[in-house]
Amino acid sequence: MAHAHSHHHGHTHHHHGSSNIKVAFFLNLGFTLIEIFGGLWINSLAILSDALHDLGDSLALGLAWYFAHLSQRGRDQNFSYGYRRFSLLGAVINAVILLVGSGFVLAAVIPRLLQPEPVNATGMIGFALLGVLVNGAAALRLGKGSSLNERVAQLHLLEDVLGWVAVLAGGVILYFFDLPIIDPILSLLITCFVVYNVIRNLRLSLNILLQGIPSDLKLADVQKQVEKIPGIRSAHDLHLWTLDGTHHVLTLHAVVDALLPLQESEKLKQQVRDEMAKLEITHVTIELEAPGQQCALEEEPVSSGSGARPPG
Repeated sequence: MAHAHSHHHGHTHHHHGSSNIKVAFFLNLGFTLIEIFGGLWINSLAILSDALHDLGDSLALGLAWYFAHLSQRGRDQNFSYGYRRFSLLGAVINAVILLVGSGFVLAAVIPRLLQPEPVNATGMIGFALLGVLVNGAAALRLGKGSSLNERVAQLHLLEDVLGWVAVLAGGVILYFFDLPIIDPILSLLITCFVVYNVIRNLRLSLNILLQGIPSDLKLADVQKQVEKIPGIRSAHDLHLWTLDGTHHVLTLHAVVDALLPLQESEKLKQQVRDEMAKLEITHVTIELEAPGQQCALEEEPVSSGSGARPPG
């Protein structure tokens, strides 16, 4: 039996992205604190709801900034796969904070829907314009970067810009028409949007933490791809998971045509690594077996089970 621990590692770390994330973080956090006080001052739940949204993005940016450094640490005696999975910890912390905050906002919105209160429409318009400018500037700053962290954070900030456009429209309506119920309705819509995205991201994070198969891959397809390689009769005992949503890990046993010399074994394993790299599987561990060799770990075929994995 030939054992192989074959590792194809990507080491593109995007260190230049940290400064962009840092600038966006301080812009967003500073404005979030201002809009919390502003929302209380002008009596607008819509402003406070968007403040919650911005607070979530500030936390996400801050955690991304911190974990971007931490996740680049290599493996050590404590974490044999390195620190990439720490980025998921930030996502879970952020989700819990946003869900708790959304609960408080909803508790304030429901009474306001039944008994609308007057809102300072001019202040609402002013904050909305400032929100579009600040979040737009932060999004443009992140648009200069190329890392995955920066692209994801930029999408969140662009969502914030759209949220502030909605608040701006509500402020304009309130300026010309006496319809104070517009404010709690906007707050309810924004909060529901926040909760929807939080739950979706939390499900994806938990799927990764529970070592679910990456949503963009199917185990059967990976097995077929391996078995297409000349010299491999079959593959079994495949285990596929992801460290952080982008760095995938695969272990497998492959039955070869004959007991190969060491040099030919290494060549075959390199072919497997190359094929798996096309599927963005960056860490592969292979064990080669001779024909007819009894494998104690060989399992029944994997079930296609329905509903067990959250949708990607």
